[in-house]
This record gives sequence, C-alpha cells and structure tokens, in this order.
Amino acid sequence: MRADYKTVKLSGESELVIQKSKFLTYVRRVETEEEALDFIQEIKKMHHTATHNCSAYIIGEHDQIQKANDDGEPSGTAGFPMLEVLKKQGLKDTAVVVTRYFGGIKLGGGGLIRAYGRATTEGIAATGVVERKLHQLMKVSIDYTWLGKVENEVRQSPYPLKEILYEEDVSLLLYVPTDHSNEFIEWITDLTNGQAEISTESNTFLEFEV
Repeated sequence: MRADYKTVKLSGESELVIQKSKFLTYVRRVETEEEALDFIQEIKKMHHTATHNCSAYIIGEHDQIQKANDDGEPSGTAGFPMLEVLKKQGLKDTAVVVTRYFGGIKLGGGGLIRAYGRATTEGIAATGVVERKLHQLMKVSIDYTWLGKVENEVRQSPYPLKEILYEEDVSLLLYVPTDHSNEFIEWITDLTNGQAEISTESNTFLEFEV
C-alpha cells in the first residue's frame, strides 16, 4: 500500500473572469485514467458550447500517468500550465478541467498560461486539499474492569476511536499511524499492566485537511 500523500477533496469548482473571458474550473479526485477521462467528457458535455474545455490529470503512486490537453488553445498554453500546478502542489490522483468562454479579447500566449494556471490554482483552493495518511486499525480487547480508565485515556489520546464493541470482553477499535504502532502497543501495555490483547485488523487511509 502506498505511503502518505496529498490529493484534493472529492470535487469542487470555481469561476474566474479575465479580460471578459470566463474560466470555469472543475476539480475531481480520480484513481484511474478511465475515471479522469469520464470526468473530462462529463464537463465537455455540460459545456458543449464553450470555446475550450482544457484538461490535465495526474494519477498513480509515482505520478506515472500525467496528461494535459489544450483543446484548441495554442500548444502549451493551457493543459501544460494546469498540469504544472498539480505537480507543484504535490497532488496525486487529481483531474482538472478548465472551461473557457471567450470574451472577445485575446490574451496572448503568456496571458493564457497565467490564466489557466491561476484558474487551476483557484479551483484547487475552492475544492480543498487533504493529506491521506496510512493508519492501522488496532483492536484492544480488555476486561470490563479496565474500560473506564482505558476509554478515558484513549479519548484524550491522538489515536481516533472508531468504535467500542461490547462482547464477552470489551474491545476498542482505534486508528494508529503505521509508524506509531510499536509506541501505541507499549502505551496500551503499560496502561493496562499487560492485561490487554492487541491485534491489527486492517490498514486504511484517514484524511486530514491541509
């Protein structure tokens, strides 16, 4: 499973007007190239009368899929600066479409590069960025006599509590960063005088706003 990484929230959009041209930015989290292409087609269909629907996306643990499309704008003035914004912000699994309705005033090559870069930046800001951090779901099983003390300490700890299972023994399910698992086990062991049974249930990502 991949390490911690930054991406956008699920989806968002923004609007920008430059020299009477309207730039509508759509941002979406995607995990495959097929999802990215479907998203681009969705926006193109929505804005089929637009002058341009330019796009860029970056996908994969090692950014192995990177594509940019100028959709009729002069080569290198739209898709590439959009992709550069994604790369500079260190985002993964992200697709962006900037729809332009031409306002009658030409922006020139440099103006277009700045406009599409700014539209992408503002779209990402409007959507929001998260860091996805890999956690282990840890199960701590204890006798009911320990519940009050352990639950109180857990709720004041940095480890998010998912749920408490009331069975023959009581079990607490907590999210622990993968690089803190040994530290967590030592903490629980000390807290319960070695009376807790600790196991790893699964690995999962938790999202934190950047």
